Amino acid sequence: MAQFGLCLLLLFSGLIHHIKSHIKKEDETGKKERPNFIIILADDIGWGDLWVNRPDNSTPTPWLDSLMLKGKRFTDFHSPASTCSPSRAALLTGRHGLRNGVTHNFAVGSVGGLPLNETTFAQLLHDAGYYTAMIGKWHLGHNGSYNPVHRGFDYYFGIPYSNDMGCTDKPGLDLPSCPPCLRSEYTTRKHEECYTKVALPLFENETIIEQPLDSWTLKERYATAAVKQIFTASISKKKPFLLYMALAHMHVPLFHNAFLNVTTQDPYTASLSDMDSLVGTIMQAVSTEQLENTLIWFTGDNGPWEQKCQFAGHVGPFVGKWQTSRGGGSAKRTTWEGGHRVPTVVAWPKKIKPNSTSSVLLSGLDIFPTILSLAGVKPPSDRRYDGIDITDILLNDSDVGHKSLMHPNSGAAGQFGDLQTVRLKHHKAFYITGGSVACSGGSGQPQYHDPPLIFDLSQDEAEETPLNPESKEYRSVLKEVEREREALLWDIATDKISSADYTVIPAAVPCCQPHNPACRCHSLK
Repeated sequence: MAQFGLCLLLLFSGLIHHIKSHIKKEDETGKKERPNFIIILADDIGWGDLWVNRPDNSTPTPWLDSLMLKGKRFTDFHSPASTCSPSRAALLTGRHGLRNGVTHNFAVGSVGGLPLNETTFAQLLHDAGYYTAMIGKWHLGHNGSYNPVHRGFDYYFGIPYSNDMGCTDKPGLDLPSCPPCLRSEYTTRKHEECYTKVALPLFENETIIEQPLDSWTLKERYATAAVKQIFTASISKKKPFLLYMALAHMHVPLFHNAFLNVTTQDPYTASLSDMDSLVGTIMQAVSTEQLENTLIWFTGDNGPWEQKCQFAGHVGPFVGKWQTSRGGGSAKRTTWEGGHRVPTVVAWPKKIKPNSTSSVLLSGLDIFPTILSLAGVKPPSDRRYDGIDITDILLNDSDVGHKSLMHPNSGAAGQFGDLQTVRLKHHKAFYITGGSVACSGGSGQPQYHDPPLIFDLSQDEAEETPLNPESKEYRSVLKEVEREREALLWDIATDKISSADYTVIPAAVPCCQPHNPACRCHSLK
């Protein structure tokens, strides 16, 4: 019996090898094989969280360290906005919020989402024959046609918005600490800053399969779903694939592997390690399936949420001293470097030079045009884009990136989405400043600047001392800043732009059992 089992196993292994060899031969005799894409988007991660010299020589992220060694790290890479929905909308469309209509976050009861006339890279790749899957946080509309499966994804598994926008039975680590979901309609409990009335839902495609979800098992479920989708695309569908992984890490409430021995002093590192193991599972799946022609792009949606103190990440040297010395934080929701400069690495075996670093000025806006270019897909020509194709930077070590980059207002100051902070080469101009809520509880008041504050980041990465407005350097930079900003604003004004519906109504809240407390339902799968 044992010999028969061994023979059967060898026969099965041979069959798999034969199938893979046959698929490979078909690819070699046909047209050039198109690459697979895995986009991994971390939530609220700080530039200083990864790939830095740690004083204790610890390595809580061995898999991400390995990814860096396999690919190219970008040290001057920026999220398209400093808060969730606008950053994700811009990443998926290659267009600023003033063009795509998404300038601030959608709510639990939002009717709309990313405007339906906006086109995502998932839609374009899907139409070009790719298998497309998304796992994780969407935050671009959860009702009807705004669901990911109607925005270009063949499959969706995840949370419709941030993981703090609903209660759970076993709350994660947050500040303030939030209570578990209500279990009785007769229980009354009020807790400011916590969502207590509606449980956090877990979706598969358009169906809520669990409410509330268990965040402490979410990493394992995401990992399982990711491996399954990679296998489905590469073996079952025999198609090139796009996997968009929008992680819950490192957004509060934090969670981590229950077997980790975590002290109350270091929950963030534990969660960081948890995220790393999820990335490692994906890397292992790609390696096991011998999918060498797979580009992995890891980046973040915005900087850390300083208000969460020990549960927030680290901005590295980009501390925004001009702002913090006047009150308020300088990370998430602000246009200081800590709000939008994010850790980023791109790996692609035999294509991208391993263990390399680039200081070229780049943005999450560039993901859209770059992966479409690599896939041989053209975007719609009836609108304009803010991202650039960085293929030459990835493959040929070009040092030509953005000459200028605009950072939209993201909640700390000014009108949402307005482009009042301008990066020009190594200079940065602020027409408005403002601080988010700091760990201490204080926030910086919005302040307009005419003429703008201008910092030289090559000499002052902490953004502490602006240039003297009377200096020759200041006057020269200001002329170029004004020229670049006016040109972009005119380009947007004459473009095909969209408007998002931010209407909020109770009926739009995801709820699997409206008659139960907190919309509670048993697992349906």
